[in-house]
Amino acid sequence: MTVSLAQIRERSGEVFLEGCPTRVVLDHIMSKWGVLVLLALTDGTLRWGELRREVEGISEKMLASTLRTLEADGLVVRTSYPEVPPRVEYALTDLGRELMERMLPLVDWVAEHAGTITGRPA
Repeated sequence: MTVSLAQIRERSGEVFLEGCPTRVVLDHIMSKWGVLVLLALTDGTLRWGELRREVEGISEKMLASTLRTLEADGLVVRTSYPEVPPRVEYALTDLGRELMERMLPLVDWVAEHAGTITGRPA
């Protein structure tokens, strides 16, 4: 299903205006780390260390900040288990899974064309 910009404007307001909620959400999910964390969780639940290894180059501080933001947005759920040592897992919510169903074709397109765009092999 193809959606036009006019349809988005009609449904969601003016996405180009400063302060539009759409811009806030786009900033969260389309940031470098937001996309990569969401992508890492697409295949299922991961623990903190697994996420750190999957999203190579992300600092602990940035991972924590990104996860807090995505959790507050309702895209990621954090589950803490009362064990010793403590175990914490992260997973996509239903909303997060719906988002990634739509985002995966974009990520696939980027992966396919990244080498051409950057002039370096992907």
